[in-house]
Amino acid sequence: MKITQRVVAAIPVNVQQATITQVEGTLTLPVAPPADASKSADGAVRGGIAVSLQPKLADGLPGVRRWFERYPYSCLEQQTSRALGLMDAAQWQGVLAKMPSYLGRDGLANYFPPADDERPTGSPALTAYLLAVTNEAARQDRRFALPDDLRNQMAAGLANFVDGKIERKFWAPRNDLDLEKLAAIEALSRYGLAQPRMLGSITIAPDQWPTSAVLDYYAILSRVDGIANREEKRAQVEQIIRARLTYQGTRLAFSTERDDDLWWLMTGTETNAARTALVFADAPGWKDKMHEMPRIVTGLLAFQKNGAWQTTTANLWGALALGRFSRLFENAPVTGHTSIHLGASTQSVNWGASATATPAPASATPATKSARARSVMLPWTTGSLALTQDGSGKPWATIESLAAVALKAPFAAGYRIAKTVTPVDPAVKGVLSHGDIVRGHLDIDAQSDMTWVVVDDPVPAGATILSSGLGRDSEAATSGEKRDRGAWPTFVERGFDGYRAYYDYLPKGKLMVEYTMRLNNPGTFGLPPTRVEALLYAPSSFGALPNAPVVVKPLAAK
Repeated sequence: MKITQRVVAAIPVNVQQATITQVEGTLTLPVAPPADASKSADGAVRGGIAVSLQPKLADGLPGVRRWFERYPYSCLEQQTSRALGLMDAAQWQGVLAKMPSYLGRDGLANYFPPADDERPTGSPALTAYLLAVTNEAARQDRRFALPDDLRNQMAAGLANFVDGKIERKFWAPRNDLDLEKLAAIEALSRYGLAQPRMLGSITIAPDQWPTSAVLDYYAILSRVDGIANREEKRAQVEQIIRARLTYQGTRLAFSTERDDDLWWLMTGTETNAARTALVFADAPGWKDKMHEMPRIVTGLLAFQKNGAWQTTTANLWGALALGRFSRLFENAPVTGHTSIHLGASTQSVNWGASATATPAPASATPATKSARARSVMLPWTTGSLALTQDGSGKPWATIESLAAVALKAPFAAGYRIAKTVTPVDPAVKGVLSHGDIVRGHLDIDAQSDMTWVVVDDPVPAGATILSSGLGRDSEAATSGEKRDRGAWPTFVERGFDGYRAYYDYLPKGKLMVEYTMRLNNPGTFGLPPTRVEALLYAPSSFGALPNAPVVVKPLAAK
């Protein structure tokens, strides 16, 4: 028998601040640990300053890699984006093995596996995204192409959707049928499967469209032969994109930003910036180093927060865009060495054929490493971090401040949470005991209608969430759970670390969630916060509630 133990920190070390920039000469940044950062037993502040250096953006984005490695959620889009974003071929093969179970009878993909007796619920937007990103990833590495059978099923479903043979009516804050059709045709055009007649059911009005739709239309015009006045229309659409772009220093913005946030269709300003870089990467007038493309890429990087963009889709599109830009534009070699100095710590990265960096101490949280990045971890101190490049070229530096900071008070930015845990039939009244069955109850107040919301509530180590169908499960123990009739979860995960319920649509107002668990281990258990968030595409809308330590007493021997 083989047993594997997974240990999860109640207060994990996370990125508090981050930046990515090129090192030319000496780069100096002031650093100091957060005032409320957690400390280890020896009094040292947990975490440190992680510095990753690489010659080109195509060598990987350490902050994005760290973000994907720690991303906890698991719908089909998230599994796909994580595997492609990490360029992890083994992980991608695992996603492909499961993907047929996510496809409906009509070929459209679902975020979670549909029930056999369920009416078709596949999403055209998700299906178009899968076809588009796998095509883009395969341009950089053929291992990430979709197999023909899966691609053909999804392409047939999208073609039928565009032709009106398949209808989908999901909740949306605005009429989005034309936008979904444009995304579908754009995805089909990548495989030579789009036809000019497909545009016939769409009202062509690029001046009035959000930027994502304008980018789709430009790509369709670039790939599909037989469209009347194609070159004239493409030039007009290119001018629309140019007119919407504005620059303020390193910041990139679109003049239509207010209307571009189509979170329910998985698009927004960050994905638009990345896709603009991809669509026009080698277009005449854009690829000149003195014109738009370097400014777009700089602006795309400026959208990052704490070393990454805010959604799975933005991180994948952003990584693909920067990889392509780097291969087209970054040709200057990096030579010599880069020194890294903070307090009493000095390390050096040598840019020779076998370039290495001094390894981080075993006790430090390791810096995230990409295939060709040289990464070091420096312990926390208050002072100036200095990076000096001695040699040719300008290496890219990703600098991340890592610390464990506990949430001390409830936080509400779209969702308010209240929580109670009640023993169902306690062995000892007034305390939680080993073997007790308890019920978790969450009251959630949603401030607005939202799609794809997750309720994520941690449980003590070793606890078993009931209703999973396992052999020792108890129907009687869960019979008293209250069911909220206002919203039903699309999918529920009962994991070893917590209860997660995913809602494809959660309306404004009150939501009650209950689940039942058995406490299998005595001890004192620290828990991370309970979270409710619009997890997929509106991450700024969330709520968090700190959890007090849970004390489970051992049962007295009889």
